[in-house]
Amino acid sequence: MKGTFAALVIMAGASLAGSSAVHAQGPVAPPLAQPSAAAPSPVRMAYIDVQRVLTRSAAGVAAREALERERATMQKEMDGKRQELEKMRDELEKRGPLMTGDARREKEEQLERKRRDATRLADDFQRELSRKEQQLGSKVLQDLVGLIERFGKQRGLQMIVEKRGAGVIYGAPELDITDDIIRAYDQEAAATKGKK
Repeated sequence: MKGTFAALVIMAGASLAGSSAVHAQGPVAPPLAQPSAAAPSPVRMAYIDVQRVLTRSAAGVAAREALERERATMQKEMDGKRQELEKMRDELEKRGPLMTGDARREKEEQLERKRRDATRLADDFQRELSRKEQQLGSKVLQDLVGLIERFGKQRGLQMIVEKRGAGVIYGAPELDITDDIIRAYDQEAAATKGKK
């Protein structure tokens, strides 16, 4: 009995000594909370690459082709302007020494005006193409919003982010729904086209 009592006294003394050493060092951190049994379910997310939808969907490809046709028409007009400028410059180089000072100055001014007009036209074409490209992106996005919402609800997703706009550095391939959206978008566009 004395042995048991002595053991209890030693344990109590050790406990008190340890406690005073801990208090001398500072407060003890509370124990970590145990996860509750009703932990929230993981977030179901996916991402989409809208740029890929623009380049691979049937509507995106058709719009890009129309944009390229327009770009080719503009380029053809710019090539005609460039050839006209080259012809004027060659003529000025060949006949310039034979012309009077006033006639040569007039031709040089005419060449400079045509060059400025061509530069303005090229800038206008570039702005027009940029505007049309933005319209294309906006229209496709507008068409996609409802489709993506429906797709997300059907799949039980809580969030869908745009890969580039959200700054996704890494996304597991199984979370990429871009190809599914392209298929659904093409099917929806074909169904709408068939009803017209």
